[in-house]
Amino acid sequence: MSATQLELLDERVMSLRRDYVFTPPAVMLGRLLADLEEIRLHAAERQPASVQVRLSEMTAVVSTLVADALMKLGRLDDSERWYGTVRVAADDSGSARLRARVRVQAAMLPYYYGPLEKASELARQARLLNRGRPTATGAFAAAAEARALARLGRTAEAHTAVNQAQEMFERCDHGDPEDAWAFPERRLFLYLSGTCTYLGETGRARAAQQQALALYPDRTGIDPALLHLEQAVCLIKERSLAEACQLAGRTYLQVPEAHRTEILGSRARAVIDVLPTRLRSVRVVRELGEILTLPSGAM
Repeated sequence: MSATQLELLDERVMSLRRDYVFTPPAVMLGRLLADLEEIRLHAAERQPASVQVRLSEMTAVVSTLVADALMKLGRLDDSERWYGTVRVAADDSGSARLRARVRVQAAMLPYYYGPLEKASELARQARLLNRGRPTATGAFAAAAEARALARLGRTAEAHTAVNQAQEMFERCDHGDPEDAWAFPERRLFLYLSGTCTYLGETGRARAAQQQALALYPDRTGIDPALLHLEQAVCLIKERSLAEACQLAGRTYLQVPEAHRTEILGSRARAVIDVLPTRLRSVRVVRELGEILTLPSGAM
């Protein structure tokens, strides 16, 4: 490849990273796979070592977004296989930074769909690969580990990981908030919201939710909806059952159908899952369950 060809391909990958923040996953999937095929064709040719490394990095980044899109669409087996491809490409690049990043990204699949222990372990691996450096990936890894530990009930470890995430975040370059590969302040608050929600610290969770929501632009994808659903979980923990179910149902219905994918349904069902069995037959809970059977944006 010429230097110009490589630069143009790099610009297209950056465009994918920016568009991914707000474009529905089913739409992005076709674009990602088309550009990934071009990267693959170049990588299959004999290239200088520096170019081959750069192509491996591009493969890892784009494959991560493919895996994430498949996860959002509920295609879990496909997503898991793609995350395997991602880890191979990252290891091939020789970049410890990239190896850490793809592992924390891969932790998202077991965080949302289980097992939580795997999510915690992948985030821990990413944190260790980062070696304490003040990077966005290090802050991301610690925050992801904290969130998984909170849902596992490992309170002390979750608090330690939260503190590490916040300390590292204060010392690192967060990246462009419009870049899916960055870890901006709003995403830190998103992870703090999840951690505090499942630790039962509803006051801190509510503060993180409000700080995050204030930072999200109108056209952003489903993250604001996920924050509202965590607000609903907090209401459950505060024994405001009707308000929680109404908020969860309203949140689900207000998300455009193209973004109303399986991951959103999974998090909305979590509002019901945290309830004691005896309360799941209450009318407002049944109404929420009926809302969640509406068509989604899954392929």
